[in-house]
Amino acid sequence: MNPPPTDTPATSQGGAPGSIAAAGPVPPTPATPPRGPDPRPADPRWGRPALLALLLVTAVLYLWSLSASGYANQFYSAAVQAGSESWKAFFFGSSDAANSITVDKPPAALWPMALSVRLFGLSSWAILVPEALMGVATVGVLYAAVRRRFGAGAGLLAGGALAVTPVAALMFRFNNPDALLCLLMVCAVAAVMRALADGRTKWLVLAGVCFGLGFLTKTLQAWLILPALAVVYACCAPVALRKRFGQLLLAGLTMVVSGGWWVAIVELWPASSRPYIGGSQHNSFLELTFGYNGLGRINGNETGSVGGGGGRRGGGGWGETGLTRLFSADMGGQISWLLPAALILLVVAVVVLWRARRAVAAEQAAQRAEFLVWGGALLMTFTTFSFMSGIFHQYYNIALAPYVAALVGMGATLMWRRAGRLGASVLAVTVAVTAAWSYVLLNRSPEWLPWLRWTVLVLGLLAALGLLLSLWTGAPAREQHEAPAEDGAPTASQEPTRPHTPQVPRVAGRLAVIAAGVGLATSLAGPVAYTLDTVNTPKGGSIITAGPSVQGGMGGPGGGRFPGGRMPGKWRGHTNGGTPAGAFGGAPGTGGGQAGRPAFPGGPGGAAFGKRAGRTGGMGGLLNGSKVSAKAKALLEKDAADYTWAAAAIGSQNAASYQLATQKPVMAIGGFNGSDPSPTLGQFKKYVADGKIHYFLAGGREGAGGREGSARAGGFGGFGGRGGPGGGSGGSSKITSWVEKNFTKVTVGSATFYDLTARKG
Repeated sequence: MNPPPTDTPATSQGGAPGSIAAAGPVPPTPATPPRGPDPRPADPRWGRPALLALLLVTAVLYLWSLSASGYANQFYSAAVQAGSESWKAFFFGSSDAANSITVDKPPAALWPMALSVRLFGLSSWAILVPEALMGVATVGVLYAAVRRRFGAGAGLLAGGALAVTPVAALMFRFNNPDALLCLLMVCAVAAVMRALADGRTKWLVLAGVCFGLGFLTKTLQAWLILPALAVVYACCAPVALRKRFGQLLLAGLTMVVSGGWWVAIVELWPASSRPYIGGSQHNSFLELTFGYNGLGRINGNETGSVGGGGGRRGGGGWGETGLTRLFSADMGGQISWLLPAALILLVVAVVVLWRARRAVAAEQAAQRAEFLVWGGALLMTFTTFSFMSGIFHQYYNIALAPYVAALVGMGATLMWRRAGRLGASVLAVTVAVTAAWSYVLLNRSPEWLPWLRWTVLVLGLLAALGLLLSLWTGAPAREQHEAPAEDGAPTASQEPTRPHTPQVPRVAGRLAVIAAGVGLATSLAGPVAYTLDTVNTPKGGSIITAGPSVQGGMGGPGGGRFPGGRMPGKWRGHTNGGTPAGAFGGAPGTGGGQAGRPAFPGGPGGAAFGKRAGRTGGMGGLLNGSKVSAKAKALLEKDAADYTWAAAAIGSQNAASYQLATQKPVMAIGGFNGSDPSPTLGQFKKYVADGKIHYFLAGGREGAGGREGSARAGGFGGFGGRGGPGGGSGGSSKITSWVEKNFTKVTVGSATFYDLTARKG
């Protein structure tokens, strides 16, 4: 497969994509990098068809039964609906078209979905298809980034590993901001690696744009990997040191401009004519960025939050912190299937390539830089997620997925092409460790596919043994290549190696291929099974997980196993996973729950949930929306055009359910948690006096431990960073008490409203 050595010099940006280096001795890297196209040979004939097949399979996987999840996270779907109706709501990321309050994130992730809804109308497909296409694009960009230096095979392995990572399949079929953030981060890393190859400033500027847009997607999380990438470029770029720092400063300026323009407009816009900034306590996006969504996530001091702080080893209600956090029962099945393999291959690759200090090893030095980029991104994100004390959900781990996949693809390819006992031993150990860890993860769900864990373990260990037997058979003949090369002579990794040479028995070469294939299949069997379970299970709500239920999982605040986005009860034979959002707010066109799907016992966040969560009460409509009956929908739609808001409800999820069912603005009092001081009691009274709000939804409370009206006690029962949702200054509870005291109650089925145009007496 590899071309024979030639005497043609190779630069740090060259090299065949199918080999570690296809050229002979190379001169020192010039101070000014060559300008022009990469002198890369064409891909093998199977390269492009294999890529198209990978993208097609990924698209089918992510689009399959997509609408079963209804509106997914109704919190964001309501904002998407609002943005499709009002350009002002589109710009600010408002929860409703009347612009009462924004979501607690910047709006970039909402924009593609809102444009889709404008074009195709409100539906589950219009909201979720853009997310799925982002997943396909991410796989494609990752393939291209890895392929440039490690070949089509490595790119396919990396892209495939990403596509079947459970948490990736989960989030690329959901409407949280993480899908767009993942795509932007992969694009940023790819741009940095292009800059490392030729030293051109334009690639760093492009990376800066990606980081700026990432900030507008999920604020400071987008910048977690910045230090690692900047350090690698400063140390390894093929340009003069002074120019490196100038390029980094320009890229930083680009990042600030591409991410800061929106922040500047919002901060300078008169607060009286824009929506309240959700998630902040003082109507400030900068406060939201550095507080609730920033340092608060690290130290757990999140004003207005629903938990965190004061927990075991610093994790509060979000699980224990420490190096083993991402391997725990909650997190392991989401992301850690290939994480041990990625770490092993990263360490070995850097050590092996670190010997490349001479001009003849320019290609290895370039490969080492790429390992440092992906490895630095992985370690920065892994460390932050492992020790952050604030809000931390399982689905955040999608940020790690492309870094893990890239390192596995690059590292496995590097070791496969490296002759001798080192490559054989590393591959065998990696396969064995992955098989053993897959067994541990699968054993956490003992009743789910019980045969799979034993199959993976046995075949994985046999594959590791086969690699050792086959490759060690030819080791004595190959070790002649491992001797130190003289100056100007190609090193072992530069010379092509073939398993079918006279020194290596043909049988051993075939055994190596078979063992490698079996090892790859067993390494991916666990994540593929989790991913297929995820794809076949509707998801909804604010906290979702991939795969089946696991023993010992926490999932959400309060301990116990959080339903992970599924409703209590069994769907498709499983007990954990994903509630279709339509079961609460009604799938498009239904005006109610998903047909054939159970609703939450006792209403939103019912008493059953309170028991599962391990606390008294539960979270009411905080994490999932309410079920909207046809009669309630008709009530709110009547004369809705005469009011700015058809209704008002405590908490964004409660409001979102009715807004999506009616497509009329519904005010979310207190924002997502119900704890934001918007509106104040005085502002709410003025809205009512001006005839801007028709109904007040008294509920969302039935699910709070089965007690209606718990908002009077300060929120949804048992949660809250400042007295629980509706806590803080007590604005939400004051509004509820004032409404109940002064206005007429209207009961429609199980829902209770107050007509704000009909005073008592």
